[in-house]
Amino acid sequence: MPAPDSSARILPETFRIRGAVASDAPTVVRFIHALAAYERLSHECVATEEALRQTLFGERPAAEVLLAEFDTLPVGMALFFQNYSTFLARPGIYLEDLFVLPEFRGRGFGRALLLRVGRLARERGCGRFDWSVLDWNTPSIEFYRSLGAVPLTDWTVMRVTGESLDRMAAMR
Repeated sequence: MPAPDSSARILPETFRIRGAVASDAPTVVRFIHALAAYERLSHECVATEEALRQTLFGERPAAEVLLAEFDTLPVGMALFFQNYSTFLARPGIYLEDLFVLPEFRGRGFGRALLLRVGRLARERGCGRFDWSVLDWNTPSIEFYRSLGAVPLTDWTVMRVTGESLDRMAAMR
């Protein structure tokens, strides 16, 4: 994730955060592809508007999206979903993506999105609010630390995708 704004600047009156709806799929997919480019992972990004309409706004939404708007222009998003902690016996929120357009960074939009998701976690009785950040993204890491986040150094993220996932699903 790009470094959210570290300032606590006052946001303009023309700024708002709202839940995304199906008609926002073009904006969300544009932000996802821009984030993939920033993270040097465009080659892995296959998200489409149609796939988002089905998975985010269909019968069983897999995640939620908040959009940040400045003068009605979408300038950023936070995409998150519920997870669960067996140790806490409570739900949690996992932030998959936090993105602000480059020309709008440093104005408090990313901070406002992150804080809004944190408030949602508290309102929903969550025991945790988690996310991942690329090791090389020092500005983001420092920003997250300034908000009280701590890196988990004892854990390694594991992933199975594509053909490996197909093989796993076929195992007996």
